[in-house]
Amino acid sequence: MTSRLYYLLGALVLVIVAAVYVNWPASAPSNVMVAATDTGPYSPMLVENPALRLDELDRVRKLEYTGTHRNIFSPTPPPPPPPSPVPGGGGPKGAHGAAAPPAPPAPPPLVVVPATFFGYVTDKRTGHKEAFFSDSDDVYIAAEGETLLGRFRVLKIGNDSVEVEEISSGRRTTLTMQETEPAG
Repeated sequence: MTSRLYYLLGALVLVIVAAVYVNWPASAPSNVMVAATDTGPYSPMLVENPALRLDELDRVRKLEYTGTHRNIFSPTPPPPPPPSPVPGGGGPKGAHGAAAPPAPPAPPPLVVVPATFFGYVTDKRTGHKEAFFSDSDDVYIAAEGETLLGRFRVLKIGNDSVEVEEISSGRRTTLTMQETEPAG
């Protein structure tokens, strides 16, 4: 029995030695790292004077931003640039010979919705509101957030008014409820 035990122990030692031999790396890792590129091995750049360019650093520090100072996180457009002086002093003159200020830009035209708001309904379970609009013979139903006539988005439905937004320009208007005459 003891001879079988020695044979089994010897076989186990041989298996361990074979496993270590197979998994042992071919060469020991070195501390030198070599980066291979498409053009060949890495070669360091030749830099004659690695000192900082303090003159360039001072020039960059003295730069002053002269662009528009606006908040990039604000959706409003930046203010227009100040008017440049006109050589020769041309243009209309106001009182005391000073140039008259330019006329303010015309306000954008009012948003016209080609439908009338004549009622709404509220779902008692969910509180979801839907508004009713008419355009001569056609009746449209739109909930908050939906589009009306493909051009307007219903923003808020109130008791006697609806706030809508023109999708293309973002301009808003409020439609008040119109009384409808009973048929017949």
